Amino acid sequence: MLLYIHPSTPEERKVRQVADCLRQGGIVIYPTDTIYGIGCDITKYKVIERIAALKGKNLKTERFSIICCDLSSLSDYTRPINNSVYRIMKKALPGPYTFILEANNNVPKIFHNKRSSIGIRVPDNLITQSIVRELGNPIVSTSVKIDDTIDEYITDPELIYERFGDMVDIVIHGGYGDNVPSTIIDCTDGTPTLIREGKGEFLNEWE
Repeated sequence: MLLYIHPSTPEERKVRQVADCLRQGGIVIYPTDTIYGIGCDITKYKVIERIAALKGKNLKTERFSIICCDLSSLSDYTRPINNSVYRIMKKALPGPYTFILEANNNVPKIFHNKRSSIGIRVPDNLITQSIVRELGNPIVSTSVKIDDTIDEYITDPELIYERFGDMVDIVIHGGYGDNVPSTIIDCTDGTPTLIREGKGEFLNEWE
């Protein structure tokens, strides 16, 4: 279904509807402050496998991140981070950044690569923040792409629904998305390193 949610004042009833869908193992496409994402409740391991299959990807190679509503739950999924990295994240988030951090044992094993790291996002988007807060768990996230061989994204949620509506449970219409992905910053060794330049600015004082 295509579900319209107001981007500035998300309706509580609709937010609960999406959260309930995620709790029941649903797959949802949702807006962020960059591109639209597709994901599920982090505790629904089998559904994560379905998302990888939906994108025609190997679960071990697909790049997933998790979306949190704020930084308060960071320690639930990552190993302790130093103060300088935390200050950077506090300054940058909510915002168009993905921070790669060392994962702890609460992160599903299917995410664990050789470095046991995980990407963390806190988008500056009230719809997604409200859903994650209502859900009580992070949302697993990966991008909605036209074709994974090229860096092209669908920005119109109605076109997203036409393309993916029969593959997922809910497509949220929260306005047009961006076509520039998040900036990825690797902090696993305690020093911020730019991995991908996206919408977020990588500040000189972070280096």
